[in-house]
Amino acid sequence: MPTTPAAPRPSVLTSAQRAAALINAATADPSALAEILRAHGEPEPVALTDEDADALRAAAGLLREVFDAPDTDRAAAALNRLLREHTGPLRLTTHGGATGWHPHLDRDDDAPWDEWLIASSCLALAVLLWERGRPPGGSCAAARCRNVYLTQGSGPERRYCSRRCATRERVAAHRRARIAEEPPIRG
Repeated sequence: MPTTPAAPRPSVLTSAQRAAALINAATADPSALAEILRAHGEPEPVALTDEDADALRAAAGLLREVFDAPDTDRAAAALNRLLREHTGPLRLTTHGGATGWHPHLDRDDDAPWDEWLIASSCLALAVLLWERGRPPGGSCAAARCRNVYLTQGSGPERRYCSRRCATRERVAAHRRARIAEEPPIRG
């Protein structure tokens, strides 16, 4: 008789969004990182030590390479390297019947947070690249922003993590153009 899952597992998109959120929270404290995990479907208990938080930040830093990749081939190469160096074989688990069946690439159900983050994020990002045939996300083009974002749907290529960054860059470019057009002031 099949088991009924106690809690649904995050979708591929939610797992990829979680990766981006953790990359963007590079300086967050353990409680803020735990809140990001909860917000993206990680069931309780979510208790992070300072060491866990340091390891999660380091893992997120490794995942940044996928978002920084300028094209699909380099995003795939980054994912392949992370999969080769940081994950185990693909397996299915229910966490002892606590969830529905879902794939894992970490070594076991009790793997450390950083190992779990890299494995689950690589799996989600690889599926998105496979389904869409393009990088799963990118890095914000705004000069003062280090955030990453996921690309969703079709349409023009996205360059900024938010409308706020896009508007800030557009206004700055407009100001630079106006200053360049103004004749010099002669005294």
